[in-house]
Amino acid sequence: MSTIRVAIAGSTGRMGSTLIEAVLADASLALGAALEQPGHQMLGRDAAEALGKTSGVRVTDDVGAALAAADVLIDFTRPQGTLAHLERCAALGKAMVIGTTGFSGAEQAQISRAAERVPLVIAPNMAVGVNVVFKLAETAARALGEGYDVEIVEAHHRHKVDAPSGTALRLGEIVAAALGRDLASSAVHGRHGDTGERDPRAIGFHALRGGDIVGEHTVMFAGSGERVEITVRSASRMTYALGALRAVKYLQGRAPGRYDMFDVLGIK
Repeated sequence: MSTIRVAIAGSTGRMGSTLIEAVLADASLALGAALEQPGHQMLGRDAAEALGKTSGVRVTDDVGAALAAADVLIDFTRPQGTLAHLERCAALGKAMVIGTTGFSGAEQAQISRAAERVPLVIAPNMAVGVNVVFKLAETAARALGEGYDVEIVEAHHRHKVDAPSGTALRLGEIVAAALGRDLASSAVHGRHGDTGERDPRAIGFHALRGGDIVGEHTVMFAGSGERVEITVRSASRMTYALGALRAVKYLQGRAPGRYDMFDVLGIK
């Protein structure tokens, strides 16, 4: 199998550096390009400099040149930048792996339209263990049914800008669908003051922020006399990076379409 050339957006950030490290360690992949915003201080410097390594790839803000040097783009940045990159990928016929979260409904529709032209994997969390937890939560919700109250708690580092996390929201979507509920009308985000008795159909969300927590998620099913908790804790961003690389490999030769990590892992 030929080597897959990978471009990475946000290449000098925490996640970008981890992705570069993972690509350089995988013999079936090659770092094709490293993208950053115009004016970034790392432009023109080696993409692996922060890792104490030499990649031979210089950080660039030229999206067209970056995509010309790659087969697939990985993007874990912010919605506006990701969507701009997606339009360029769709125009050039390049596959894309999207780990960005915080998209609006209209932006999700834009992603789906682009997927009619190119194959892409989009998931709120690329970690393999997290996606197994998604499946376990779905199974638990179907089996436990209406007699259990659902609460979702997540914790992340102080720099995370969106809350609840995309992973927590995805857990809520999965549980709501399994229980036949509409998440938009069932979701309760935190509680304060005289809230009254809990709505039995509510799905609670609680977001914690602090320190350097990489990512922790728990979905709790609290019933009468017992409580079921499903928890996943990520100790390193490498778990997300390795999942993203599995998605990169999954997309090779794939028809245009919108895929997720359940497709990548074969657990749909």
